[in-house]
Amino acid sequence: MRSAVIALLLSALCTPVLAMSARNVPHRTQVRKLSNPGHRHHRVRFRRLRFRGFAIIAALRGSRDSLLKQNDEIDRAGLPRVQDDEQLEQLKAVGYLVPIKESRALRVAVPEERGYCRPWTLAFLDDLSSDYYKQFRTPIQVNSAVRTVEQQRKLRRHNGNAAPESGETASSHLAGITVDISKRGMTRKQHKWVADYLARLKTDGVIEPEEERRQPVFHVMVSDRYLAYSGRENPVEPLKAKIEIPEIPIPTPVLASDAAPATLTDTATQGPSVETPKK
Repeated sequence: MRSAVIALLLSALCTPVLAMSARNVPHRTQVRKLSNPGHRHHRVRFRRLRFRGFAIIAALRGSRDSLLKQNDEIDRAGLPRVQDDEQLEQLKAVGYLVPIKESRALRVAVPEERGYCRPWTLAFLDDLSSDYYKQFRTPIQVNSAVRTVEQQRKLRRHNGNAAPESGETASSHLAGITVDISKRGMTRKQHKWVADYLARLKTDGVIEPEEERRQPVFHVMVSDRYLAYSGRENPVEPLKAKIEIPEIPIPTPVLASDAAPATLTDTATQGPSVETPKK
């Protein structure tokens, strides 16, 4: 009797399992089986292109050595690192920092008070934007130029990719010799053209570029040697102060040997006049 009850219970439990077949597989399982692996690969590849951008050539990969070279160039040229807005305005007033102006070939996406750089950096921007416009009939954009130490310190609070404001790897934006060129909206052909353009100038030793991975920009430090490299006739002219200092005449010194000899009457000491008493 007991064995018959156990057998009846086992048969009741096993019946649903034996009744299952391939036709009774849930619809969700069928969707997984029918999914195309190629579609998943395409989606993964699309995300990689979207977030990582185009491949970075070896000449433009950022490194600690590149930051050291940029700071060595600043020290070699004897350039100050702008500390605050007051010093920034002083450098503007004497013409050591010049404004970056928009043109048909160049778009400036920088606040007006920050849209300044060194004269040789402006010469580089003029050449790059002109050549780019001739090639693609569209302007190139500047996203950043000179920065102060105060501004760089604030930038690092929400941008972990920003260089420090001091030390041997400090940002070269502080000296006004560096600009950031936007990559946003560039086609593969335009991106390759700019990358090759910068790599060639780096080989010639007049710029130190980096293509940033986390930010869609080319970071380009320009050496003061670019003026002579680009054939500017008078590289000293842009550095002349805008404030004219009046010339003050300096009198010619008179030497003691050139003075007229003194006479006895001039050197005699005049005492009180004494009249000869009359006899």
